[in-house]
Amino acid sequence: MSGIDSGSEPGLESAVAETAAPSEHVLLPLAPGIAAGLALGISDVLSKIVLGDGGHVLPMLSFRSVIGLVFVATWLRFGKKPYADARIRLVSMAVGVMFTGLIYCLFKAIEAVDVSTAILSYFTYPVLTGIAASALRIEPLRWQGALCALAAFLGLAIMIGAHPAGLALAGVAYGIGAGCWRVAVLLTTRVYLVSADARLTTWYSMISSTALFLAASLVVRDWNLPHSNFGWAALIVMSLATTAGILLIFISTMRIGPFRTALILNLEPLTATILSALVLGDAMTPLQGLGSAIMLGALVAFQLLR
Repeated sequence: MSGIDSGSEPGLESAVAETAAPSEHVLLPLAPGIAAGLALGISDVLSKIVLGDGGHVLPMLSFRSVIGLVFVATWLRFGKKPYADARIRLVSMAVGVMFTGLIYCLFKAIEAVDVSTAILSYFTYPVLTGIAASALRIEPLRWQGALCALAAFLGLAIMIGAHPAGLALAGVAYGIGAGCWRVAVLLTTRVYLVSADARLTTWYSMISSTALFLAASLVVRDWNLPHSNFGWAALIVMSLATTAGILLIFISTMRIGPFRTALILNLEPLTATILSALVLGDAMTPLQGLGSAIMLGALVAFQLLR
């Protein structure tokens, strides 16, 4: 999980530009963010395969969370040992509760509707974050950003309205709900965890979210996982891809800042849309494609202009 979008470090960038070759300066710093967007897009599509093979959302997320927790625990054993006081631990665990709602809504959206519609509905979160931050007077929203926000919602409306199977209200509602949870995560991180070590905030948030997923699976007695070997392979790769995406977001944020990382992560819906068409056969009508293009373009413009 990364913090709310903010400015990058121009002084550091100019210093790197003076010492690095142009191609190296352009490609290498962007590589972790690009890889994160690709990994998360792949994970979205693989989750649809898991769900189509008999897996249910809660046990799938429980399995994925345990894999991620083991990975982060191993990651923390290398390098300098980070420190977090009691306040940071408590806030991070509260963020984990929010993240539980986020990830559950996101994968319920993927379960209910095609992957591209689910992910693009979720990717309303940059716009929702900007609006919420302005309403709470954390940062202003300029008129250019407001116009981009309107264009993004227009693109989403065009895409949903042109859905060939009809309007899947549940999937879109879950996707926007995941976006609202993401807003809560980003604003809480911005206000309370801006100076905290991202590895530890990730660790403590994953502890609480994993505990909640396992407890929910126990309460409802739902342990339905994939039926076939192919489904299990998709589940394992999905879990590893998501965990790798989290690590790569952290590396990208350290290298180029959270603002540029957030821009690059728009590769996630693009990757998910392309792969869902190639792997799952989710055909997109020209009108849907137009709506998707308007929305993605407006999201990039919003992040640049707000």
